[in-house]
Amino acid sequence: MRLRHTVTAACGALALAAVLAAPAFAAQGDFGYRFAGPDGKPRSAVLHHPETGKCVTLPEVADQGASEPAFAPHNDTDAPALVFTGRDCGGDSWKLRPHGRPATDRLKLRSVLFLEKGD
Repeated sequence: MRLRHTVTAACGALALAAVLAAPAFAAQGDFGYRFAGPDGKPRSAVLHHPETGKCVTLPEVADQGASEPAFAPHNDTDAPALVFTGRDCGGDSWKLRPHGRPATDRLKLRSVLFLEKGD
């Protein structure tokens, strides 16, 4: 009888550990954007298979006092993306469809949040 309880407890602990260690979901594909480099010339950057549900402040434009926002985002992932004018997903936001066309240079951003598919 005690052996059965011990085995059941061990199986429960293993199942809980497996759930807690499960990897976060990632949007499949690339999210690209442009930004002004230190010399003022446009440069491009890409987030490959970004994690969903986690705000990403774009490193090239994180310092609002020292850089212009990024621009022309292109969501070529399989998940919707919310782009924000401020860092840490603050400020105004716009939703970009999965596998959408590139946005214009007028759309500015400093951070992005990828939503679960279907949101």
